[in-house]
Amino acid sequence: MPSRHSVSPADLALIILIVIQFVCATFFVFDAINDFANLGIRATLDLHQIVEFVAVAAMLVAVVVEARALRRMRSQTDEAEKGIRVASGALHDKMEAYFRDWRLTPAEADVALFTIKGCDIAEIAQIRGSAEGTIKAHLNGIYRKAGVTGRSALISLLIDDLMGHPLVRNGNLAQPQPTQVRAS
Repeated sequence: MPSRHSVSPADLALIILIVIQFVCATFFVFDAINDFANLGIRATLDLHQIVEFVAVAAMLVAVVVEARALRRMRSQTDEAEKGIRVASGALHDKMEAYFRDWRLTPAEADVALFTIKGCDIAEIAQIRGSAEGTIKAHLNGIYRKAGVTGRSALISLLIDDLMGHPLVRNGNLAQPQPTQVRAS
């Protein structure tokens, strides 16, 4: 995840465009000042000068609008990243609590974490430097202690708890519970 002060390629492109527009606007301002100095009051009546003035004004407005939009986007990105960190921490805390409740060994907890992250048995064995049979034995222990039948049920258990209610009850899809209206 990028740090708070990193600049994404899209942000960099927008910054470059803003700088180019500012340089162009500055050039046009100095050109207009030079034209006015040379032509005097006639410069204000010349169509070329009027178009140049409108272009400069539009470029300066665009620079301000784009700079504000970039700042707003960065703020929104920072808020979204903060939310992701909070959610990630909540998931990690929830998994750790389950691992403690299930009394997983440290090795089982590692295997469970890699399983939840989507690694297959061969990948987990390679990462842990263990035999695939050892990983299978750990997975069987994890599933037994968690009271589930496999990887998808293990992941579903964690997601259901994070969502606040189960998606499946007694082997059937859970129906949403109607909200009760209290009489005043």
